[in-house]
Amino acid sequence: MKKTLKLLVIAAGLMAMSATASAFSFSTGACKACHAVDKDTVGPAWKRIAEQYGSEGNLAKVFKSGFKVEDRKIANSEPKFKSQASIMTGQYSSLIKGHEDEAAKALFDAVKSGKM
Repeated sequence: MKKTLKLLVIAAGLMAMSATASAFSFSTGACKACHAVDKDTVGPAWKRIAEQYGSEGNLAKVFKSGFKVEDRKIANSEPKFKSQASIMTGQYSSLIKGHEDEAAKALFDAVKSGKM
């Protein structure tokens, strides 16, 4: 009986952890400091980023590969954004790393809706 109870408690805990993990929603709040959907600011417009990568999956691959400057299509090709790349690298480490798919989806959803 005690063994069954322990297994039930463990199973309930794992189910709760799984529900919490799947309920995670990436927040674009911090991104607004440097990005806008349809205009370049400190960083490139998200609309341009979406156009360059074409899909959430392609953008997520760049995030998952470590978000190296040479893999960033706009930052690697435009001096204005290349000089700002170190700022985004720091933000990547604290905001995106571990949530790459969710971050890519949030960017594409923002572009579709026109708001962050």
